[in-house]
Amino acid sequence: MKRNGTINIGTVAKRTIALEAAAINDLQHFIDADFEKVVELVAQCKGRLVVTGIGKSAIIAQKIVATLNSTGTPALFMHAADAIHGDLGMITPEDIVMCISKSGTSAEVKVLVPLVKNFGNTLVAMVGNTGSFLAQEADYVLNTTVSQEACPNNLAPTTSTTAQLAMGDALAVCLIEWHGFTAADFAKFHPGGALGKKLYLKVADLCKLHQAPSVLLTSTLREVIVEISSKMLGVTAVLDEKGALQGIITDGDLRRMLEKNVATAGVTAKDIMSVNPKNIQQSELAINALEMMRQHDITQLLAMDGDRYCGVIHLHDLIREGII
Repeated sequence: MKRNGTINIGTVAKRTIALEAAAINDLQHFIDADFEKVVELVAQCKGRLVVTGIGKSAIIAQKIVATLNSTGTPALFMHAADAIHGDLGMITPEDIVMCISKSGTSAEVKVLVPLVKNFGNTLVAMVGNTGSFLAQEADYVLNTTVSQEACPNNLAPTTSTTAQLAMGDALAVCLIEWHGFTAADFAKFHPGGALGKKLYLKVADLCKLHQAPSVLLTSTLREVIVEISSKMLGVTAVLDEKGALQGIITDGDLRRMLEKNVATAGVTAKDIMSVNPKNIQQSELAINALEMMRQHDITQLLAMDGDRYCGVIHLHDLIREGII
């Protein structure tokens, strides 16, 4: 294989993206009665959607299965080659089988299709050749025909697999809306990692990691400094004698006061504090706290339980949990 160092890399990359984008756009014309019926059947299926394929189509099948499972539609991947060597046993009578293939004529597909038909399962073809063996034998066809591959030899699956992926996403999103699948539902299936934490981690989960710094309106400057330093959050709430929130003092407030060279004798928390501090209910999602911090260009918020002050959520907490 000879290397051609004279190609315009940018031009080739842009051409590839343009070809694949055009192919995806053309898929709109293939959303027909068969597609709608497949969505209905899968949505009402008492079993699972078993997705199969060979080669690059098998890789796309795995991604579609992963998307469906994570959004509330039970799905299972079955490699077409392994299917005819025992994996057909994973198909139950209530399952729907979807076979993905560009040509619809590969040897493995030709062996597999009659076996699935004999089982009596509904067979869906996601295929790029509507005149193929697979398309003719299937009960329903999802058309993913493309005019050409992005590969300059028109051989390597590029545009065709992109089209399959997009059609799979269209199917998954329709099912999401059919079932009314919400962000809260999504969080149940994604408890790990940063994505999951954005969907379920609450302010209360983070502010309870710290002691809640607080001083009284009458606390001295020394008491304020000790409280901020000991709790190591760079801030303290200011409360009245009944425990009601009155204000906030940050280490920045202290620095600005000292820069003015004012007499510090007799200074109390009430003299330094900022009133109406930014706060958030502890029942809110942590990601909402991050948005408030960004909006107001601050690094901490006071956490509240109704009108009761209960702690501090700091930007560092969000960074540590991978929310940012």
